[in-house]
Amino acid sequence: MTTPVLADNPTMPETKAPESQGRLIFRRFLSNKLAVVSVILVLGIIIFATSAIGLGPIPGWWKYGYKDLNPQLNQGAPTLSLWPTWLGGKGFSFGEHPFGQDRIGKDYFAMTMRGIQNSFLVMIVLGVIASVVGVVVGAVAGYYRGTVDAILMRITDVFIVIPALVIGSVVGHWFGGLGALVLAIMLGFFSWMGIARLVRGEFLSLREREFVEAARVAGASDSRIIFKHILPNAIGVVIVSSTLIMASAILLETALSFLGYGIRSPDVSLGLLISSNESAFQTRPWLFWWPGAFIVALALLVNFVGDGLRDAFDPRHQRFSIRKMRESLPEPDEDQT
Repeated sequence: MTTPVLADNPTMPETKAPESQGRLIFRRFLSNKLAVVSVILVLGIIIFATSAIGLGPIPGWWKYGYKDLNPQLNQGAPTLSLWPTWLGGKGFSFGEHPFGQDRIGKDYFAMTMRGIQNSFLVMIVLGVIASVVGVVVGAVAGYYRGTVDAILMRITDVFIVIPALVIGSVVGHWFGGLGALVLAIMLGFFSWMGIARLVRGEFLSLREREFVEAARVAGASDSRIIFKHILPNAIGVVIVSSTLIMASAILLETALSFLGYGIRSPDVSLGLLISSNESAFQTRPWLFWWPGAFIVALALLVNFVGDGLRDAFDPRHQRFSIRKMRESLPEPDEDQT
């Protein structure tokens, strides 16, 4: 007589496999509806802007380029109409120049789409470079401590006390005319201080854990302990900080371009569009509506994504909900009066 296998016994309770940390974080992030919608909207804006005017040699579906000079129609007023017909409007109408035209006839829709592309490029490149430099500096300082920590943190303090706008103005003055990519690279090397301090704090705490001592006993090198053992446990702080740096990068590029130290003509950025049409605010306000709306939208959406990532990596920061609190309370016993 053979002994039955426990897995085939219907009376045995099924044990559920433990959920991995990555899936748990992903599920927490999906539970934040605002963050999920923000990711979809950011990707939608970038895909729409890139497909409209193309990327490099790849043409877009929009018929005008951001450098093309066209005859002015209706004094450059926008032709986009969203008013429904039952309210006396024309319904949805894209028109010849949906965002209008500037003073010399350039299509403002194409210029705004190009500005979104450049702002997104600056955001990604600056965020990646600042994160890499900040993680390396913070990890080395927090792991080795002592003299190495003191030297690296004093260098960090020197960069912190200088206002970011001043550093950006100097960098933009020398490298702004070379394009959005070069400007983003140079600004990235001056935006790593905040994430370096956060990573240093995490490493000071994690380096005393048992798994680090076990790795040392096993003969692992310092670089392996830093990047293979400690850094994966601090990845939450890195990702959240990188997202917030990207949100601030949009505003920094906008401010520099508005002051004339960022991206320069004939290229286009959202801040440059506002700066170039500053004198036409009273007569042509639509020249401020579109770039201003996309600046605010991109900055807010990226911040919402950062908040969602923070809640996903650290559930202690989840927002207080009255509805969830009421659902968690036990129902009153009807027998007790």
